[in-house]
Amino acid sequence: MSYGTIFDAWRKNAGRVWSAYVKHAFVKGLGDGSLPRQAFLNYLRQDYIFLLHFTRAWSLAVIKAETLDEMRLAANTATALINEEISLHIKTCTEAGISETELFATEELTENLAYTRYVLDAGYAGDLLDLLATLAPCVMGYGEIGKLLSCSKTSDQYSDWIETYASHDYQQVCHDVGQLIDCAVERRLGSDPPGSPRWLGLCHRFTTATRLEVGFWEMGYSK
Repeated sequence: MSYGTIFDAWRKNAGRVWSAYVKHAFVKGLGDGSLPRQAFLNYLRQDYIFLLHFTRAWSLAVIKAETLDEMRLAANTATALINEEISLHIKTCTEAGISETELFATEELTENLAYTRYVLDAGYAGDLLDLLATLAPCVMGYGEIGKLLSCSKTSDQYSDWIETYASHDYQQVCHDVGQLIDCAVERRLGSDPPGSPRWLGLCHRFTTATRLEVGFWEMGYSK
């Protein structure tokens, strides 16, 4: 599954860490319905808080952008997160008796703090490429997981979640972000990004963010 040349290269560089993320036991539990409902709700509450910070990070990408196209896509992604993706969390939790006021007041756990602050720090300390390298694992990883589960799921227990990320609209977001990354990298690093002194640092950022995604799944189980 390809969402762009640079993303493919970063994913390949991440190796086993990427596999540990998209094939985690939490993911398998979503597909076969074996994930305990309470673990799913715990995850959704944390992911609601995560999406608020993620929206801030994409808003920061607007500031870090150098072209109008970069600004538009970053702004559109932030809007989609806060108005569309987060609606799944609100709907599911409301059905479980958890109001949005309670969601907003959810205590942010350590794993969530580590991930969101890492992304924001990359954006504050670096440029748009540093920020995109840390944002990509979540955007594209959920797209990949959604597509894989939509083809292999054996239970409808978590169909709403799976269909959200397998949907045409979300897949389009993944492709759009992939194109943004390809163009942003070429603009700043030229036609041979792996030959740039910055390349390994960007790969490291991507892999670190992927490790933090694995920790996020673990948090869903343990908390």
